[in-house]
Amino acid sequence: MRFLPGLILIALSWSAPRAMGQGTKYGLWTPDRAYSDSQPIQWTGGQFEFPCASTKSLFKSSGKYISKNVIATRAQLIGDTIYLALPRYRKGVPATLVKTQIQSGTCSTTFKPYPCWDLQEEGNCKALQSVVDLVVDQNEVLWVLDTGIVNTLETPVRKCPPKVVAMSVKTGKVLKSVSLEGLTSSSSRLQYLVVDYAPDGGCFIYVSDAANRAIIVYNLQADRGFRVVLPKAVSAGCRSRDVLYIALIRRDCGSTELYFTYLSTSKLFSLKSEYLRSGVADGRILDLGKKPSRMVIIGTDNGSAIFFRNEGDAEVYRWDTNSTFSETNFKPVYRSQTCQLVTHAVPDYKRNTMRVLQSNFPDYMQNRIGCGAIQQLGLMQGCW
Repeated sequence: MRFLPGLILIALSWSAPRAMGQGTKYGLWTPDRAYSDSQPIQWTGGQFEFPCASTKSLFKSSGKYISKNVIATRAQLIGDTIYLALPRYRKGVPATLVKTQIQSGTCSTTFKPYPCWDLQEEGNCKALQSVVDLVVDQNEVLWVLDTGIVNTLETPVRKCPPKVVAMSVKTGKVLKSVSLEGLTSSSSRLQYLVVDYAPDGGCFIYVSDAANRAIIVYNLQADRGFRVVLPKAVSAGCRSRDVLYIALIRRDCGSTELYFTYLSTSKLFSLKSEYLRSGVADGRILDLGKKPSRMVIIGTDNGSAIFFRNEGDAEVYRWDTNSTFSETNFKPVYRSQTCQLVTHAVPDYKRNTMRVLQSNFPDYMQNRIGCGAIQQLGLMQGCW
């Protein structure tokens, strides 16, 4: 383990609200309880709750609704409600942020646009264009990352500037919309979102920008946003269009730390959030060592554990970051019985367990899905 020098900090000003009030406390996952809702929730493509039959018919005839082009890639849970990101990779995705209910053992589910249909309109920059990640914070505020680019697997079109939108899950109202236009470039590829709270209650947003080798930091209280450009060593060996994963770890003492890596690079890195939040990160990035394979980071337990799988592999592993970064500390915890790949692992606090969102994502990317992508939200019940 060693520190890396050479970060570049680019700062801008923003308008920010106060930090939000007290809410649900973060908890850690304990894998040794019996589960009542053991059956996975499964569906194919995407079925939506339209206002009426004529609206559905209009969406279909105009090409705004093509069920097989819908795929859920990220999820969050509050109680029995599941919030899903449906990126507009192809045309025909009528809503990019939806919610549905946990109904164990069902073979289908119906999506309800969240918070409403008006916020799903393509070309309306007050609405959502393509949500690629979402986070529920400790105050039950839902934060979503909207790239502003649609049809990314066909003919990409930038409809609007990228933004992060915060919504109250209790009221469905938009609390804050943060434009990232001044912190990005035309080549930016925004991929993952993290929400962090400082000890004084200040709220911070971190967004990975893979194309620019950067982490965007937005301080809501201080009216300030900036971009941290990572050292070249972080991207050594990158492919032309790579993925920059970020994962926030919370220590028992209350401090947080951001872990990050590119898919095709050989090493994992970390940075204490206090340095990231203050913009004083130069020389403080930790090189945690060589990865045994191409790691796909799929989530955390909102504590000290990171969940990941190897590229193209269905087996999911858990690594407790309190232990050394070594294969001997990677514990297998889940393996899909259908050869689907997990795209997100997320805590289910009501049932005190972890959920996994999985699909035949590679088939979808290569347009080999027939009637639609097969998706499933299941419980993580593997080897401990």
